[in-house]
Amino acid sequence: MKNVQLSIAALAALTLMVFACKDTDDTGNGGSSINDKIEFKNKSVNESLVRALPGFEDLEIYTLISSDDVLSQSPNFIFGAQPDGAGLLKDPNSDGYVLINNHEIHRSVSRVFLDETFTPKKGEYILNFEGGQWRTCSATLATPEEHGFGPIFLTAGESGIESMVHAIDPLGASNPADKTRVKGALGRASMENAVPLPTAAYPGKTVIVIGEDDGDGQVILYISNTVGDLENGKLYVMRRTNQDPVETSMTTGQQYDVEFVEITDAKNKTGAQLNAEYTANKAISFARVEDLDYGKGNAANNRNLYFTATGVSQADKVTPVPGKTMWGRVYQLTFNEGDPLKGKLSIIIEGDSQNGFGIVNPDNICVTENYVYTQEDGDSFYKNTQHDGYIWQYNIATKTNVPMITMWHRRDELAFNAKYNTVNSANLSSWEYGAMFDISDIIGVPNTFLVNLHPHTWQEDKFLGPDGSGLSTNKEGGQVVIVRGVKK
Repeated sequence: MKNVQLSIAALAALTLMVFACKDTDDTGNGGSSINDKIEFKNKSVNESLVRALPGFEDLEIYTLISSDDVLSQSPNFIFGAQPDGAGLLKDPNSDGYVLINNHEIHRSVSRVFLDETFTPKKGEYILNFEGGQWRTCSATLATPEEHGFGPIFLTAGESGIESMVHAIDPLGASNPADKTRVKGALGRASMENAVPLPTAAYPGKTVIVIGEDDGDGQVILYISNTVGDLENGKLYVMRRTNQDPVETSMTTGQQYDVEFVEITDAKNKTGAQLNAEYTANKAISFARVEDLDYGKGNAANNRNLYFTATGVSQADKVTPVPGKTMWGRVYQLTFNEGDPLKGKLSIIIEGDSQNGFGIVNPDNICVTENYVYTQEDGDSFYKNTQHDGYIWQYNIATKTNVPMITMWHRRDELAFNAKYNTVNSANLSSWEYGAMFDISDIIGVPNTFLVNLHPHTWQEDKFLGPDGSGLSTNKEGGQVVIVRGVKK
């Protein structure tokens, strides 16, 4: 695709999407007529690898794209493994759409063009293993409508303490090996996502919350007093006001005062130097902050940030690490209305009290106006895990959390098992989810989401090195499904 130069006015006219769900109500799609051009059917040659659980039989699940698919306009394109963070936007050059996906293990980002019926037609890589440098995990598509700047795909590197955040034009030239799109002002860490809050939360500012996916992970904050400035802001780290850094000293049913402490000259410091300052400042040490998302609907909701702590165990996969959640938690951080450097922190979902029957290693998270959807990453292979990977639905008002979707391994079906369950096939929860995100407003159909899947045990030689760099050795398949009827 040629580099697209868009005016501010043209950008404002586009309907765009952040990876982490833009809200519409349950009975309509923002006041516009429902788009009857979208064809809801299985678009992939591969069958769906997830299914709805009892109580959610009304959900409709269709495949969108999988690694076996051959696209008509790019027959050599392979949709790579581990699709994680993602975003969707209208294609300014057609009546179709553009789907952006991280491919974590390949350190890459793909761009897939879909027609007006929402059928994939062409694919390419706009970031490859060489340019990516670090694993590309969760991501956020910042847009003028939601965040006041963009479109920019913010994808955080997660391969050790010196990883950085890429800021990629989703409509620009591909330049897959380009390493210059990183933003040093957002710091260095083993990062999972960098999530800008909507402009309604703090008008006139750029406020970006970053999660560190590490056994001693942090919640990091970037603030600039200029909208869209990713170069000149300040970096902060979250701590309790009593300066207790231990995660498990916090319990459910309580609310804790937190503050963000400035890390001076962060842009010019190494990840090791930044991490030493986080420790010295008594920052809360979480067990892997994997993903973050904010509430939708109004400014007050936008200042409610939800994030996962995936959890860590000792080597036996049974024993907790002192001071850390093992099975995982979901937190709510409510930012102060007048000051993003202050807030209240609470635990809304606690996995440790359920010992494998409840949530297991929460990873990606998607928040609407009324619900928090948490996607599991259970490939830590805890020995007492009781179920395959779930997507959980948490009702913010009632505080109830129920499983909605499960991975569908079908281990007793010989043909399916031979293709999709070739490695670690007996382990429960050996597949994980990537992003779940709301596409309702973009396609003009209410209550419609995309969900990314990492079926790790599906491995074939033909999937090797899809990004064209010649550097990635992973040969897993990946899949994206459409889910209709999701409550918001």
